[in-house]
Amino acid sequence: MDIATIIGLILGFGLILASIAMGGGGLGPFIDPPSMMIVFGGATAASLINFPLKNNLGAFGVIMKCFLFKLPSAQETIAQFKKFAEVVRKDGLLALEDQAAEIKDDYMRRGLESLISGVPAEDVARTLETELAYIEQRHVTGKKIVDSAGAAAPAFGMIGTLIGLVQMLRSLDDPSKIGGGMATALLTTLYGALIANVVCIPLAGKLETRNQEETMIRELIIRGIALLGEGESPRVVEEKLLGFLSPKSRRSILAKA
Repeated sequence: MDIATIIGLILGFGLILASIAMGGGGLGPFIDPPSMMIVFGGATAASLINFPLKNNLGAFGVIMKCFLFKLPSAQETIAQFKKFAEVVRKDGLLALEDQAAEIKDDYMRRGLESLISGVPAEDVARTLETELAYIEQRHVTGKKIVDSAGAAAPAFGMIGTLIGLVQMLRSLDDPSKIGGGMATALLTTLYGALIANVVCIPLAGKLETRNQEETMIRELIIRGIALLGEGESPRVVEEKLLGFLSPKSRRSILAKA
């Protein structure tokens, strides 16, 4: 669970709601169903037009990575491969079979099982690289959908503003209708800005960060499996995989060794 994402969303909306409450009048004046229909419905419609239905439905799974992130850390992965290299050096690749079955990460487990079953390390790495390319493609598409919603929401907010102004101008002779037109005009702009700046843009940024983190871990796994297939010593495996880490993290691991 990514607590930062949840805290950020709660803090963002909480501060806005608190400022509304402090201004007096309650939330009632800020709730307008026609404005919500224009902004939320418009952003959804734009996303459906921009991307196939399959991609729109799949985007929910990608967005969940902003809240749930289950990848092992790079440090844990390097320690695992060092341990695997020790087993391989002592008892051979087949000795990893029991340990591979206990690995929770599907990507790493499939790679190790292929290597243990006799598939050449180069072919295993090529298969994993192909899978990684499609994982990145799904992530990029999911981010594009969120970006698209973030761009469409303020635009539909402006459309709602224009609709509200037209309604207001047509009702100048009836003062009782001016308020409704002004509410639609102003609230659609507010809703569009909120969706874009509190939800969509921050989530798209988090998705990009998650994609970079997952890509790094997957590339580390590919490299680790290749080194196991080459029969490298545990020390060499660790040293080569440490290249994926920052100098500070590298020094921390070496100090514990």
